Amino acid sequence: MKKLFLLLCLLSMLTSVGFAQESRQDASISFIGTYQPTITGNSAIQTSTLGKGALLGYRFMLTPSYAIQGNYQYSQFDMKYDGNYGPARIHTVLQEYSASFVRYFVYKKFNPFVMAGGGILSFRPIDDTGTTNNGVSNGKSISFLFGGGIAYELSPSWDIRVQYRSYLLKSIDFGLGQYSTNRYYLMQQPAIGLAYHF
Repeated sequence: MKKLFLLLCLLSMLTSVGFAQESRQDASISFIGTYQPTITGNSAIQTSTLGKGALLGYRFMLTPSYAIQGNYQYSQFDMKYDGNYGPARIHTVLQEYSASFVRYFVYKKFNPFVMAGGGILSFRPIDDTGTTNNGVSNGKSISFLFGGGIAYELSPSWDIRVQYRSYLLKSIDFGLGQYSTNRYYLMQQPAIGLAYHF
């Protein structure tokens, strides 16, 4: 009886290991840059410095060609405003919480991919010398995410990943209504990093 129980436990463990090998996962870290265009509306102009930060991702392969991905990003840049009330500058932290659907195209060691999804972008002002206005508040935007890239397989466990990501979102005014452009725009982010498959 003990041998039968031991055999059943061993078989269930082997089955779970085999299933785990079938389902590919990866975790990635990337350096990311942020570019935002000049936005004009409601007698206000919004610009931004080039941002830089880090992007963390987790992908779960549904099939060899399809995956779902969760993302977290941390970036910093300055948001600049001008209008009837004079200029304003806000040193900003951007945090991203998003999910996307990924489609792979496998060509030997090269794996191009496209993705689409959505999430929340959180813009938080930093109270330092980079922020010129008082009374600013956090801003959030629900955004649509899309993009693509290519992964090059360095080994069965590692690949280098280059990608372009873009978000469609509504402009942020940090609670300063006089600087609201009330416009939608595309924020663009190139990224390069490493992914570990397990």
